[in-house]
Amino acid sequence: MTEPFPGDWTRALVVVAHPDDVEYGCAAAVAAWTDAGRDVRYLLATRGEAGIAGLPPGEAGPLREREQRASAAVVGVSEVEFLGFPDGRVVEGLELRRSLAAAMRRHRPELVVTMHFGETWTPPGVAPAYWNSADHRALGRSVVDAVGDAANEWIFPELAGQEPWRGVRWIAVATPVGATHTVDVTGVVDRAVASLAEHRRYLEALSDDPVEEQARRQVEMATPEVDGRRRTGFALYAG
Repeated sequence: MTEPFPGDWTRALVVVAHPDDVEYGCAAAVAAWTDAGRDVRYLLATRGEAGIAGLPPGEAGPLREREQRASAAVVGVSEVEFLGFPDGRVVEGLELRRSLAAAMRRHRPELVVTMHFGETWTPPGVAPAYWNSADHRALGRSVVDAVGDAANEWIFPELAGQEPWRGVRWIAVATPVGATHTVDVTGVVDRAVASLAEHRRYLEALSDDPVEEQARRQVEMATPEVDGRRRTGFALYAG
């Protein structure tokens, strides 16, 4: 049994590895939040430059950045920041934690949202399992650690010019496995579909199916219907 998502926050920072990661998991929740007047911002570790077969990174990176900004605008997000780590080679560790902690001090969120970083996309015992990407696993763990880093003035003293941020109340992990809290997204599913469809060149490289069909299929999978309402699930942790 899941619970409704907490509402005691005004600003969220959604932290993911690649362009399109938000749209495959929680853009519907973002649309619901921005419609309610909440301030939601995106932070991406990479520009997704290694994500399109046949398109060199020098071309793919700027393209995917443009697609991500357009996608964010559809769900009411205007502030999108890219950290510039190499796509496919994100490493869990101090460099990543430092960059994330610095970003949290800049944006000062009360809610930090990230994506599923478990080893697989499938529940334990299900075979064959679907392995999660190295970037997702490295980023998610570092995001959770960076919440504490952002609050502690002694861990990264080189960030001394930035005031520590201790205001994160919640960390939410958008996950298909083990959700504890849900957001009702019934009225915003179409906008979530349109948001994912903005990643047009990326989706065209994945399948010959029309982009809008791919987008709706993925969003409906990520927003299962419960008691006649569509919901997005999160595993919730205290900040």
